[in-house]
Amino acid sequence: MDGFFSALSASLVLLMLMSVGYFMGRLGWMTAAEKRFLSKFIVNIAVPCNCVTGLLNNLDHDSLLQAGLMVASAMVGVAVTLALCLLLAKLLRLPRERWGVFVAMAAFSNTLFIGLPVSTQLFGDVCVPYVMMYYLANTLFVQSAGILLIERSGTRAGKKTTVGGFFKDVFTKPPILAVLFTVLLLVLDLRLPGPIMTWAGYISQSVSPMALIYCGYIVFELGLKNLRPMRGLPAMILMRLGIAPVICWFFCHLFGMSGLPLSVFVVESALPVVSQVPVLAGAYGADDQYAATGAVLSTLCSFVSIPILMLVLG
Repeated sequence: MDGFFSALSASLVLLMLMSVGYFMGRLGWMTAAEKRFLSKFIVNIAVPCNCVTGLLNNLDHDSLLQAGLMVASAMVGVAVTLALCLLLAKLLRLPRERWGVFVAMAAFSNTLFIGLPVSTQLFGDVCVPYVMMYYLANTLFVQSAGILLIERSGTRAGKKTTVGGFFKDVFTKPPILAVLFTVLLLVLDLRLPGPIMTWAGYISQSVSPMALIYCGYIVFELGLKNLRPMRGLPAMILMRLGIAPVICWFFCHLFGMSGLPLSVFVVESALPVVSQVPVLAGAYGADDQYAATGAVLSTLCSFVSIPILMLVLG
């Protein structure tokens, strides 16, 4: 029961932080320019610093093999969730411009802008290595299957993705580069100098408030007026916030995970729609209004589902 009230308290704090971004948008204090700045700062500077400090402070050379098994567990779980979402989209007989968007929304979790603040609020900074492991697995699918699905649903063809282009897109992302750099340090059993770790620690503390202010502005930008029933969205929310964590829990147990890593993975798998989906839907000519509605609804519903999930996890 303590976990439930802790999650309820954490959800309230997160909601209040998001409301700052929402009301800054309403008051005109935050515009698309500030949104772009926040996105670049979070993804390119703050999260990489968070990766470095979180991994170096909580992992060592001897724990790397276990970390590899955890990433494999996450990848299998996301793959099975994706397969079920494809089947569900077929059963729902969604129109062409929505089915790929539906699958991308239902299958992939917002592990960065929502996931990192949520997990650190619930579990503390010790959870960061496990968040980044799940982020790595989730991102591989978002950058490959996610983009392909939305492109197939759109009316505007995108540039053809090659294998080399895929790996370039994934492995040039600053958070992924930070993970790989830190893993190399752990393999070599090296540590960064104290002043660099202190600097990275200060920067990394900005991730949670900045990311949630950004998400609050996204909710304002997409608009609460979009909260109207649309075919398939209840099923998407059930899959995203309810069934996906069950699948993740099953494969975590199958791979021998328990304790904090299992709890973090399950929470990371039960988060709202990836913020990239509405952007991609608009870029490829898919139903971006459908994507925007799903993103807003799943974000708001997650503040109810996460405390319930923590109650179940104990």
